[in-house]
Amino acid sequence: MEGWLGLAMFATVLALIFTGFPVAFVLGGVTLLFMGLGMAIGEFNFIFMQALPQRVFGLMQNFTILAVPFFIFMGMVLERARLAEDLLSTAGMLFGKMRGGVAIGVVVIGTLLAASTGVIGATVVAMGLISLPVMLRYKYQNTLATGVIAAAGSLGQIVPPSIVLIVLGDQLGVSVGDLFMGAMLPGLMLAGLYVLYIAGYAMLRPDLAPALPPEELDAFRGRALGLRVLRVLVPPLVLIVAVLGSIFAGIATPTEAGAVGAVGAMLLAALNGRMSWGLLREAVRTTGMLTSMVMLILVGATAFALVFRGLDGDWLMRDLLTSLPGEVVGFLIFSMVLVFILGFFIDFFEIVFIVVPILLPAAMFLQVDLVWYGILIALVIQTSFLTPPFGFALFYLRGVTPPEITTVEIYRGVVPFIAIQVFAVVVVFMYPQLVLWLPSLR
Repeated sequence: MEGWLGLAMFATVLALIFTGFPVAFVLGGVTLLFMGLGMAIGEFNFIFMQALPQRVFGLMQNFTILAVPFFIFMGMVLERARLAEDLLSTAGMLFGKMRGGVAIGVVVIGTLLAASTGVIGATVVAMGLISLPVMLRYKYQNTLATGVIAAAGSLGQIVPPSIVLIVLGDQLGVSVGDLFMGAMLPGLMLAGLYVLYIAGYAMLRPDLAPALPPEELDAFRGRALGLRVLRVLVPPLVLIVAVLGSIFAGIATPTEAGAVGAVGAMLLAALNGRMSWGLLREAVRTTGMLTSMVMLILVGATAFALVFRGLDGDWLMRDLLTSLPGEVVGFLIFSMVLVFILGFFIDFFEIVFIVVPILLPAAMFLQVDLVWYGILIALVIQTSFLTPPFGFALFYLRGVTPPEITTVEIYRGVVPFIAIQVFAVVVVFMYPQLVLWLPSLR
């Protein structure tokens, strides 16, 4: 069967990634191994590898990928300046008089942090450290408290400027701005559904999601609360509007807007008196490490894709995927299930750089709208990151929860939010215009 070696190559990469070995090295090693095998049996078209140097230099000049370090840096500065702590405490005061108000505040601030950082680990850990002790102190049910934090922290996968959407745009060959606009309504819909669930739960079980005691709110009422909101909530909102608004209005590219966001994050930290050389050095170091990881994986994935094509694996996969029962619907269901399962074991960078290029030819052949397809992939990855027993968000949260909260309670806590996620995926699947309406206005 023509292309069988490419199929074996893809299976070998997935198997070795599950071992925990560094992905960039797995990609490089497997690529060299199967290139040698293909040359030995005469099934490799070497002309593809001649394009590798040009492709790698093209990555270094890729203006879209340059947005990744800017948004990572922006998120690191905001996190290390403890602005998340201020946001969460202020939201608690705003919504605290409502039953379940602290949990609703966590969702609202989780959405803001997602739009500010785009980094799921940073958001889940920050909210776990800051808001979980508060909810436990006011007798929130353990499962509700942990479920809210994991779900709200995962919004960074879909709420712009999500790093997932940036790399998806590059791999799908579509405008990152269109993906950002397409993700706005699904992301806000998810946050709204979370709030509705919490409000309904608090009405039915007020003892497990109580309002804050009046004495906790006495210090911040009227003008004092208004001034705190003006000082704490408004500046990050202005930054988010400046970043996303410039992209949506066509004034700036995502990379240029990311640079504005990075500078804006430093200004916010400075205005709060928390900007220091130590903070800047740590943010730059973390950004450099994460960006280097992304670029190494991307170089390895580029070499992998070229050898995969040289072994005719792309044609074989396209033929297999387009011949599934149900044609377009069958392909979409298969690819969503595949992404969901892989999300248990590998990070979104590996899914986007390795799996998406394999699925892309079939999606294009079947004339699937790639902006809508990208948002579906991002939603499914987010759902996977929430789902026990391997969800990444659950691992992040487990690392900062006190010993008295069991892992089973964390798993039980996310179940209602997983149901909401699945509902959102089905709605977006059934109504593509929910994604495509805003991009069509550009």
